[in-house]
Amino acid sequence: MKSKITLKELAKLLNVSISTVSKALHDSSEISPKTAKRVKELASLHNYRPNPVAVNLKKSRTGTIGVVIPNISNSFFARVLSGMEAEAQKHDQQIITYISNESFEREKQICDMLTSGMVDGVLIAVSEETQKKQQYDHLFALLDYDIPVVIYDRINLGLPADKIGVDDEKSFFDATKFFRAKGLEKIGLASAIHHVGIGQLRIKGYKKALKDEGAAMMATSTKPDDLKKKIRDLITEKKIEALLCTDFESAIMATRIAYEEKINIPEDLKLIGYISREIAEFLTPSLSYIEQHPQELGSNAIEILNNRLDGKYESGKFEEKIIATTLIHLESTKF
Repeated sequence: MKSKITLKELAKLLNVSISTVSKALHDSSEISPKTAKRVKELASLHNYRPNPVAVNLKKSRTGTIGVVIPNISNSFFARVLSGMEAEAQKHDQQIITYISNESFEREKQICDMLTSGMVDGVLIAVSEETQKKQQYDHLFALLDYDIPVVIYDRINLGLPADKIGVDDEKSFFDATKFFRAKGLEKIGLASAIHHVGIGQLRIKGYKKALKDEGAAMMATSTKPDDLKKKIRDLITEKKIEALLCTDFESAIMATRIAYEEKINIPEDLKLIGYISREIAEFLTPSLSYIEQHPQELGSNAIEILNNRLDGKYESGKFEEKIIATTLIHLESTKF
């Protein structure tokens, strides 16, 4: 009698990653036909089946969706969740929310719980630590248990799942071109998230818009004191004319440092940040910002998941939707 085998054991026998096995079993175009054939032959030989408990539970809908949020300090995710809730209610679905706190281990724990079949699908913004480690086996496990996954916001990951995000790269390309069209040459960038996907995309857009990438002047660090020092150097020593901030932390630091150094915004320094409108409008001066339309992102994430659940997407092919951002000009970009 053929013995049953787990996804992890299959991967070990084949000397490949769990993600490769999962992709092959889900007919991902990322896997070569030769590798896919090896995986499927061995899976068949050992009578591989996804977790039977989860499969049985998935025969009928639970009406529940699991949402994993990386942190609650960022109001962006609260607005995304609001959009998800509103759309889910239209479909008589309930949302269970989990917070990973940007932790790889916590994210793994959450995904392990979700493989029990308690939800119809999972919406997840992958934690910063998971992206640093580039370890995604817990996400492939969800797919192995036949649980649809939609990755939202932080989407430039090589995972076989549906995705929805915003045009991070284009947003900073356009913002940089805006300053250049106004005749500014010394345009800087500050980032506390340069090490993760969305930060890298925003930096890429900034560099693309410069005539010469060697002209890039950047302050990047995950350490607050170090980042402050680098931003101060851009403003006071390099005397930049404009600054793009990829995240809330760097934007708030920049406004504070300008105040401390008696640098007038917008007369001496123009400023654009990735920051929520609720905060941007109440700063003095008010801060021009990139509007990411988080409610729209959230509602679309639910729609994509339901389309997957209803069989509207072809197996092995994944949806990727990009929402256009909007540059909102307030006082910090007045000319």
